[in-house]
Amino acid sequence: MNLFDHELRLYADPSRVVVRPFHLAWGGAAGMPSRTERLVGEVLAMSPGETRDQLELVLRDFEARHWQTRRVFMTRYDQIEDMMHLDGATISDEKRQLIGAYFCHEYSYAAAALMNPSAVPHFDQSGMPEGSLRILMSLRAVGEGHISSVAFREGIISDGNELTLAPEPPFATAADSPGHGEEALPQGPVTVHRHRDSTLSGTVIFPITRAQSKGLEDLRLVQFTHDDGAVEWLGTYTAYNGSNIGSELMRTRDFRAFDLVPMTGSAARNKGMALFPRKIGGRYMTIGRQDGENLFLLQSDSLTHWDEGAMLLRPQFPWELVQIGNCGAPIELDEGWLLLTHGVGAMRKYSIGAVLLDKDDPGKVVGRTREPLLAAADQDREGYVPNVVYTCGAVKHGDTLFMPYGIADSSVGFAFVAIKELLATM
Repeated sequence: MNLFDHELRLYADPSRVVVRPFHLAWGGAAGMPSRTERLVGEVLAMSPGETRDQLELVLRDFEARHWQTRRVFMTRYDQIEDMMHLDGATISDEKRQLIGAYFCHEYSYAAAALMNPSAVPHFDQSGMPEGSLRILMSLRAVGEGHISSVAFREGIISDGNELTLAPEPPFATAADSPGHGEEALPQGPVTVHRHRDSTLSGTVIFPITRAQSKGLEDLRLVQFTHDDGAVEWLGTYTAYNGSNIGSELMRTRDFRAFDLVPMTGSAARNKGMALFPRKIGGRYMTIGRQDGENLFLLQSDSLTHWDEGAMLLRPQFPWELVQIGNCGAPIELDEGWLLLTHGVGAMRKYSIGAVLLDKDDPGKVVGRTREPLLAAADQDREGYVPNVVYTCGAVKHGDTLFMPYGIADSSVGFAFVAIKELLATM
C-alpha cells in the first residue's frame, strides 16, 4: 500500500503564549488580610505617578507580545472587583489595569508537546476551487504543569493532495467563559466563546471546570448531520482533574461558541470515545474502549449519556497485542464505515491500523488490516513519549484519506492514503 507522508511537520513551540489568570489564595490567617487583599491594597496605595510608572514597565515588557493587552488586564480587574466588592468608580483606569496585571501571567500553552490531532471539513467552504477542501484541525497542546488544552489550525487540501496550512496569527487568545474566573471553578456544562477578533488558528480552549482542571485531552472531532439535515461539529474528549478522568462532549455550529458538556452513564468514565457522524437505525453510536484493552460499540438515545456496549474487536495481530483503541470518528464510505485504530505492541510501540464495519450494522467487522498503515519505527521515534504514532481523526478527500498524526507526543505529521489501496489490504 502506498502511503504518502507529507514533508510538513508541526512542533511544540514555547513562543506561543497567551495571558492567563494568575490565582492567589483568598482568605488569610485570623485577623490578617489575604494575599489578594494585600496586593490590591498595595496598588490602591500607590501615587498616580508610581502607578503610571509601574504600568508602563509592564506594558513595555508584554504589550507587544499579546492581543489587546490593556483590555485583558481590565477584564481580569473586573473579576477581582466582583470578588472583593471594590468600588470601581473610585479607582483610576491605570490602577485598575495594574491590578489586573498583577493577577495575570503569561502561559506557553504548547511548550512541552503538540500532538494527537483530528481533522474535519471546515465550516466555511466558500471560494474553494473544484477538487479542493478547506479543513480544520484540533491539536492537543501541552504546556507548563503538563496541562493539556485544545488548539486549532486551518488549512486547504488541493485536488492534487497538497496541504497548505493557514499561518498562525502573531497573537494567540484564550476562549473565554464570561462570569467564570479561576477563583471558583464551575461544575457541569459551560460555554466558552472565541474572541471576536481572533481567528480559529489563534484560539486556545483551556480547562475551565473542576473536572477539566488538569487537562482537555485528545479531542476527536466529527462533522455530525442530524436527522433534520442540520450540521453540528461535535468532539469527544477526556477531562482530567489530576486524579480522575471522564468523557465530555464539545458542541459547536459556528466555532464561535463552544458548549463543553460532561457525559453521563457507566461508559463515560473511560477514555477515547469516537462518535459516528450520523444516527444509524435511529440511534447514536460511538466506538469506545471500556476495559482499556478491547474495542466496543456503544449505542444511545442521547449524545451525552452512554452505558456499556457490545464487544467489537479484540487484539489479534502482534503489533496490537497489548491493547487496541480507536483513532477518531468512523468515516462513511460506499463500502462501509472505515475506522482507524491504534495498536500497542512489544516495547509499548504504537501503530495505526484500520478496520471496515458494515454500513447498516456497524457491529459486524467486514475487514481488518493485518499490518499497520503507520508505525513508530517508520517515523521519528524520539520525543516526549517515544515510539508513539497516534491520530484522533482523519478526513476523506475524494478517493484519499488525509490523516494528521502525532509523533512521539512531540510533533505532528501528515499522511495521505489511497482509500481503495487501504481497503484492498484488509
